[in-house]
Amino acid sequence: MAVVGARAATPYGSQAAAEFGVGLGESGWTVVSGGAYGVDAAAHKGALASGSPTVAVLACGVDVCYPSSHETLFAAIREQGVVISECPPGVHPTRARFLIRNRLIAALSRGTVVVEAAIRSGALNTAAHALSLNRHLGAVPGPITSSMSAGCHRLLRERKAVCITSPEDMIDLVGLMGDDAAPQVRAPVVPRDRLNEPTKKVLDAVPTRGGAGPASIAVAAGVTLDVALSALGGLAAAGYIERTPRGWRLRKQTTSYRKAPDSAALQPPLSPEPDPADIPPPPDDHFD
Repeated sequence: MAVVGARAATPYGSQAAAEFGVGLGESGWTVVSGGAYGVDAAAHKGALASGSPTVAVLACGVDVCYPSSHETLFAAIREQGVVISECPPGVHPTRARFLIRNRLIAALSRGTVVVEAAIRSGALNTAAHALSLNRHLGAVPGPITSSMSAGCHRLLRERKAVCITSPEDMIDLVGLMGDDAAPQVRAPVVPRDRLNEPTKKVLDAVPTRGGAGPASIAVAAGVTLDVALSALGGLAAAGYIERTPRGWRLRKQTTSYRKAPDSAALQPPLSPEPDPADIPPPPDDHFD
């Protein structure tokens, strides 16, 4: 899997790239990137941290360390993965070689995810190669106020890339149908979800201010008085409501309900419950 993006990455981009490197590596995928500053380096380091191999595709000879401050990183990649290049030994990088190198990153991968990229980012060149090779392409969205994510947003807006928010999303995109499907994201379960339908109706009918009697609440909820009385008792015991001189009303601490007791009125319906997931980086351009 290719993980590419801006050299002048923001902390958001670097963190996301590292998480993709770790997540993909732990799932058995080899991370391919360009060994540059920013997103590339973070992705390689994440893969190395997961104990998985990673591939660095250079725009120079394999005996040339560029950027020079990545000597330790390249040494770690050689130990755990591989450093490759189509340039002969001794060749130094040029603008054209970076652009040519990008096609190898796309070609060596089943899919490419652009983590962070400005409008003129070289990562978009890699994305274009991935599309031309009919490879899967994903893009990670970023803040709409960040110019460093403008390239990703353009890929998404033009429907050239799939929105990717986690390593699982990318594996789902390029993996085996069924076997590598990403888990379905569900809303967190809250105590109110455990209430049966009649009790929920009664709770919705209880006023937030003042108070109301059981008969009024039963009419508003559309249930019988016996059902309302039973539900009101259970809701009071669970801390949802309180009795006042004017009748029943919601407790003021409605955002911190206590766990409902296992009473008949508060039992969930028979349907299944919801499931509970050494130089500053140069400007970002086509040298990515």
